[in-house]
Amino acid sequence: MSKPKLGLQGPVIAWQDSWAGQASDDIMRTGTGSVYPSQDDTPPPGRFVEAMKELGAEFYVHHMFPSLAGQSEMIRDMAGHGMEVCLGNEYGNINGPFVEGTNRYDVPDDAMLEAARSGKLIGLLYDEPEHLQINASQYRKDEFLPHWGGTEGKSLAQSREWVTEAVAARVNRVRGVLAGAGLDPDRVPLVSEFVFPTLFHTKARGGMAVCPKIMKESFQSLQLSTALGAAKQYGRAMWICADLWGPDAGPWFTRTSGFPGHSPEEYASALRMGYYMGPTHLFTENIDVLLQYENERFRKTEFGDVWDEFVRGFVPEHPLSWTHGQAEPDIVVIHSDDSNYGQNERLFGNRGLTAPASTQSVFHVWHLLSHGTIPAHGSCMHIPGYSFPRHRLKDEVPKDRFPLKEGWPFPLEERVHPLHYPVNNVLVFDDTVQEHQLGCPKLILVAGDRISEESLKAVRRRAESGATVVIGRWLSSDHWPGSGRAGEGNWLVTDSFLTDDLVKEAVQPFLGSPDCWMQRFGGTEVRMYKADTHGFKLDFEIRKG
Repeated sequence: MSKPKLGLQGPVIAWQDSWAGQASDDIMRTGTGSVYPSQDDTPPPGRFVEAMKELGAEFYVHHMFPSLAGQSEMIRDMAGHGMEVCLGNEYGNINGPFVEGTNRYDVPDDAMLEAARSGKLIGLLYDEPEHLQINASQYRKDEFLPHWGGTEGKSLAQSREWVTEAVAARVNRVRGVLAGAGLDPDRVPLVSEFVFPTLFHTKARGGMAVCPKIMKESFQSLQLSTALGAAKQYGRAMWICADLWGPDAGPWFTRTSGFPGHSPEEYASALRMGYYMGPTHLFTENIDVLLQYENERFRKTEFGDVWDEFVRGFVPEHPLSWTHGQAEPDIVVIHSDDSNYGQNERLFGNRGLTAPASTQSVFHVWHLLSHGTIPAHGSCMHIPGYSFPRHRLKDEVPKDRFPLKEGWPFPLEERVHPLHYPVNNVLVFDDTVQEHQLGCPKLILVAGDRISEESLKAVRRRAESGATVVIGRWLSSDHWPGSGRAGEGNWLVTDSFLTDDLVKEAVQPFLGSPDCWMQRFGGTEVRMYKADTHGFKLDFEIRKG
């Protein structure tokens, strides 16, 4: 049996940090570029920890203050209450101080060691580092300084290698500091949180655990298939963050525009969806949607009720017999990790690179695999064609009117973020995948900008063993430039995954039903269906082999 550890991340708007107090209202606590005054009273530290424990949390994700305000006291109290801690770097990313030449905040060595010596430190969480590598001016406005360092003047392949090496250097630095203090470095992984489905493989290759955000503005099957593939290829842990920030608005408790940007019903389905992926850790960002603190007591919102039912009802009633590492694909997508999610510029934070058209081929692959439900011009909703209800809410409701206890009455049909995008048991690997990592897929699609010679030969051998392979012409070696039979399988070379009728005909037998999203773990199939018209809610079926 395998159960992910369940956690909660601290507040960013509702109440001041129980240990840092006024420092909470003196810095930007969200990525909105504004200082938000706290909406609720401030709970005493002990009461806050007890509230998390009452909600069944096994670990706490703490927003570290760059000033280290309340840091030692927080660690002391967590140890005293037996609560594990993951330290997050988001406040430092937003406010500084920054590592020289970057827009990144790293937990100082002394603070990390103090937390590790308590015996309760379980990770260092890096907030959306792929976003801050690509969009380096998101928070830091004085210069364009990507998260892992500048890549100007480098080729696309060199840019990826530079980021990989920078990640590895930070991982090795943390491990060395812990080991030098006589502490087990394996107990404190660096965890990379992702809002965009890019750089999963780059970060995993550099040594980080992967943590896909679910909900947010993601296409869920694309996001999770990519994360699962990166974790499997590089043997990494997979955490999952159920992020309540999002694009929608509606008649539910709302702290501010986009928070939460998902309905309670969507949140309930997303928690189950994330749980069934078999992660090592699953947590919610942030706790202040789940609770209000007034008159010296906490009160659960409708979102708190959802979390409570998930922890106390659903999890014990649905024990897992699999983990994310047992994911086995029927369909494999191979593409070079190029950081393009549809913005077609600033690849790896490199403003001098023009995105090759080949980097967009992976969008065409997902459009094909998802029965046309995922758009053909990007891999998340931060692309042309999406208008977020949260923006209208921000325009229509003054900041001082929040929180809205009953939300705002946007029509259901105007919401943009469903959970259901049907794909049939897909894993994503990068262009260095080895033959033994592929498993035994029936269909392999090779897209993106490049593929290594060894990986190309491995794919060819899978075709000769019976798989159908569809590969971009620009990737197919001079040895196999044409389409045809390849041993027991098929080798189809194409100029376009989007418009080639032969490609559509070749992949059709493998796509599964357009009403089902399936992921297989060992002998267990997790099947997900729409539970409402639009797919905001999911029904689940578990089939044992």
